[in-house]
Amino acid sequence: MPEDTFTYRRAGAAIMIFWRGREVKTMRGAPAVALLHKLDASDEDEQQALLARATGNFKRGTERR
Repeated sequence: MPEDTFTYRRAGAAIMIFWRGREVKTMRGAPAVALLHKLDASDEDEQQALLARATGNFKRGTERR
């Protein structure tokens, strides 16, 4: 898996989204459940787009390599 991909972990009805191994967002409640349903019905490229959209615009020049 490339280094610049999003990953996620389910925790009950919550979802934790990671980028480069660091947690960037935790979603709970109805938005998390809706995202989980979309992730289950999508392929890898669509999942990356969904996770990027869910995190918003967190990368604004403060990330480091």
